[in-house]
Amino acid sequence: MSAARRTPMKRAALYARYSSDLQTDRSIEDQVALCSDYAAKQQLTVATVFHDRARSGASIMGRDGVLSMMDAARDGLFDVPIVEALDRLSRDQEDLAGIYKRLTHLGIEIRAVHDGRADIVQIGIRGLVGALYLQDLAQKVRRGMAGVVRDGRSAGGKAYGYAPVPGKLGELSILPEEAAIVLRIFEEYAAGRTPRDIAGGLNDDNIAPPRGRYWSGGTINGNPKRGYGILQNAIYDGRIVWNRVHMVKDPDSGRRQSRINPKSEWQEHAAEHLRIVPAELFAAVNNRKPRNRCETPQRKNTRLLSGLLRCGACGSGMSVKDKMGRLTRIVCTRAKESRSCTNTRPYAVDHIEATVLDGLRARLNDKALIDHYVAAYNDEHQKLYSGQGASREKAAQRLDAAKREYGRVLNAYVKGMISEAEAEQRLPELRAERQRLEGELAVTPQPPKVVTLKPALVTRYIRDLEALAAAIGDNGFVSEEAKKIVRDVVTTVTVYPPKAGEQPSILIDGYLSNMVDQGLSHRVSVRGGAMVAGEGLEPPTPGL
Repeated sequence: MSAARRTPMKRAALYARYSSDLQTDRSIEDQVALCSDYAAKQQLTVATVFHDRARSGASIMGRDGVLSMMDAARDGLFDVPIVEALDRLSRDQEDLAGIYKRLTHLGIEIRAVHDGRADIVQIGIRGLVGALYLQDLAQKVRRGMAGVVRDGRSAGGKAYGYAPVPGKLGELSILPEEAAIVLRIFEEYAAGRTPRDIAGGLNDDNIAPPRGRYWSGGTINGNPKRGYGILQNAIYDGRIVWNRVHMVKDPDSGRRQSRINPKSEWQEHAAEHLRIVPAELFAAVNNRKPRNRCETPQRKNTRLLSGLLRCGACGSGMSVKDKMGRLTRIVCTRAKESRSCTNTRPYAVDHIEATVLDGLRARLNDKALIDHYVAAYNDEHQKLYSGQGASREKAAQRLDAAKREYGRVLNAYVKGMISEAEAEQRLPELRAERQRLEGELAVTPQPPKVVTLKPALVTRYIRDLEALAAAIGDNGFVSEEAKKIVRDVVTTVTVYPPKAGEQPSILIDGYLSNMVDQGLSHRVSVRGGAMVAGEGLEPPTPGL
């Protein structure tokens, strides 16, 4: 045994990133080579490499490389992360500080080839510099886009009816076939047709929409506040309007969101060569729109089943078709907006709500039915697990043996019974075997836990449903708390169109996770009939 034990070399993890598809893919290899040379000079062993290709440093969201590196740090797979510069980790102040904080907590120090060992001062300065860089870059990009618009070119996005000119950045050319469709839409709207009728006609003629599978009223009508939609897009009038919105990133999800700019900040420039619609027709259409637009804000998600209803024919949502006094009727949204669904029949939402409440009460009052479901759930999971129990037990035994062998060799080294060279040869092998077996055991299913019903919760839930039925207002509106009662067990309510002379059926899909002592991912379905809207009709008691 050596008189003086050698200090084992620290394990390094290399991380590299480049931010744009316009950069060469060699950037990753160049950064890795630079970090590898640094590791060799610092007498560090490269244990693993992480990278993110064409990923912005503005957020860690969506960057699998840096997230995997953080997972590996928590698993103790390396001692030192090495980067070319701290801005490779992140240019966001919060993200960079968070990475530093978490690695420091794990006893891991960050090293950068150009910055050396990272400390709290460097992290603060680099985070600030990175944030200022991103802000300055955004301002320069917007300045460049403003110049493109002043030249009568498009600063981004492709409107229906146009195609980019190859090799000429920002220049568009008119597509005659799509331009004819645009003109048709304007002419039909000016003649008095509604956007939904126009969309239905385009779908009937099998004309491909700008995106998706079907034309809809929303595609044609658009958003007046944003100036979007076929009828409101100024480009068809020979004008390019830019800077209507700006993009921000959600700090929690990392997703980009558009925010509307004040109209005073919108920039408009003439582009007569892109005109598709005559000026008189464009003006006539947009002068007509305000008279037909409902300026009263619509109340959303105020009904008991708002957001839960689905069409049984196409799977789309369902929305209000019309109101006649207290009677509110709903219809398939796809059928209403684009006539691309055959389920055009309206249904009384009051009757559907009553059917759902009656169905839930009937099923939850049937203890034998729920007991049967829970028993079937347990039996099915036992069948799925059968044969895997022995595999898990064997994996656990092998892991225990590997741990004991690792401890035995480590003890022998500490007591001087084996040499340092023998320990350096055996311990890494045993450690790798132990980690492999731990991973194998982690993916081996655990024995299913037997679930049981909670009678007190079922009783309370039925009582809540009774109170809910009485609490629905004259206008059908309910509170958020009341809606939550239903959403605790219901995920979707699907209305299936009936055959001639028959009643439609309702399928309630949900979960019993709040009724048992373990969460169930299996669905329980309830079927029941629902009367169609009509004078004097009452919803029947749901049946299986």
